[in-house]
Amino acid sequence: MLKNKALKVGIVDNSIDSSIYKPVDHWRKWLPAAWAAFRAMKNEFPGLNQGFTHLILTGSEASILERENWVEEEVALVQEAVQRGLPVLGSCYGHQLLALALRGPGSIRRCPNPEIGWIPVDVPESNSLLGAKGSFFTFSSHFDEVTGLDRDFKVIATTRECPVQGFELAGRSLWGLQCHPEIDVQDAREFLKQTISRKPESCASFEKALEETPRDSGLIRRIIKRFLHSSAEA
Repeated sequence: MLKNKALKVGIVDNSIDSSIYKPVDHWRKWLPAAWAAFRAMKNEFPGLNQGFTHLILTGSEASILERENWVEEEVALVQEAVQRGLPVLGSCYGHQLLALALRGPGSIRRCPNPEIGWIPVDVPESNSLLGAKGSFFTFSSHFDEVTGLDRDFKVIATTRECPVQGFELAGRSLWGLQCHPEIDVQDAREFLKQTISRKPESCASFEKALEETPRDSGLIRRIIKRFLHSSAEA
């Protein structure tokens, strides 16, 4: 692993309204390394010749099925990062965008049953990002999902409602997670409150989640450690 001072993480911020959803704030509190954030909606992206050692693709209020004007540029960034062997981690929308970039539009779809709130996630077998076989609790908020990946992908996490809750690309330091382990309980509750007040059309799902007892296993610490431990040589 590179020493922390040599690490440089590029965060691609896919958020639309930062008064509701603040993914850079969610991620940066866990990063023991230098980082820089880029707003995708402003067509800002990290240059891969600027010393970045790792990339994080955040979630978004946007639907991956309704292409925003920045999507093609972010898809090209992912494809170049994979060619270079750069470690990449995508969460929620970022997870779906990885599938879109690597396997096309047939790999994403609308969820039959969206997951909003704190959910139990199964880890079917030991893997390089989540660790040993088992289960954990984390926050989730998604209406789209990844589906139908081929044998080049290994499913590393699953739930009853979302069979591809997480994946890794064979032979690469690249992972997608549908859930939001980076959002702690306090930030998750604030996100739910903001969404309820500003998006009444989806109010019921978010109100129900806010009434739940939060359950967060804190797996983000392990995820970040293992992600940053990966390298282009992995």
